[in-house]
Amino acid sequence: MRTALTLLLAVATSVALAQEKKDPPKKDAPKKVAPVVKPREGKSETIKLFDGKSLDGWEGYSDLWSVKDGVIVGKNTDPVKVSTYLLTKNKYSDFRLTFASKLVQSEMHSGVAFWWTVKPEVSKDPEKDRTKYTYAGHLVMFPSGYGLYDLFGRNGLGVDGGPAKKVGKQHDWNDIEILAQGNRIRVAINGAAVVDWRDPEPERIKEGPIGLQLHSNKEAQEVHFKGLVLETFPKEDKLLTVK
Repeated sequence: MRTALTLLLAVATSVALAQEKKDPPKKDAPKKVAPVVKPREGKSETIKLFDGKSLDGWEGYSDLWSVKDGVIVGKNTDPVKVSTYLLTKNKYSDFRLTFASKLVQSEMHSGVAFWWTVKPEVSKDPEKDRTKYTYAGHLVMFPSGYGLYDLFGRNGLGVDGGPAKKVGKQHDWNDIEILAQGNRIRVAINGAAVVDWRDPEPERIKEGPIGLQLHSNKEAQEVHFKGLVLETFPKEDKLLTVK
């Protein structure tokens, strides 16, 4: 019995080794190398997206977005089932956006979305779920979950949020600069460069509105924005607020 069992084990081992040589262990697929897409060309002009008094030029749910004391306020008391946005009526491709943001209530992050489209059809019942102003595209997140996200796409984009967390303030004003050119996104927070990333799938980049995020949340939350000055087709290929 032992001899037969030993023989069977030897045969099985030989078969396994032969199969391993035939089909070597699969290696992780190499990460996509992002191509270098040059900044797009167009008229460079500076635009004040917010006049400090009203939401002219913007659209979103009026019960969630308002202006108070020269600040855009995003605030909910009832649950927000799907993240919603205050959106510019105009669309943009390459831009520099400088602004300040403050998370007043809750620990949920906010963000600025761009480079694709408004997508109410993420819900089977857009009216009930209030997805009329939901965004699908790229998102710069702050101040809780720093990093980049692909909304209704690839989800997290693997950007280290550590550098931003070191210089960001959780419940105070953060000065933020977003520079979006070609397929490259650069971000500065409070004078420090914290993100420099190229999209390996530039075909996903579309001209679209810019959206201020009020994240889905069962809890009450409040986030503030001010400044919001945009430069189209920036003249300088660098972050201007980095000290």
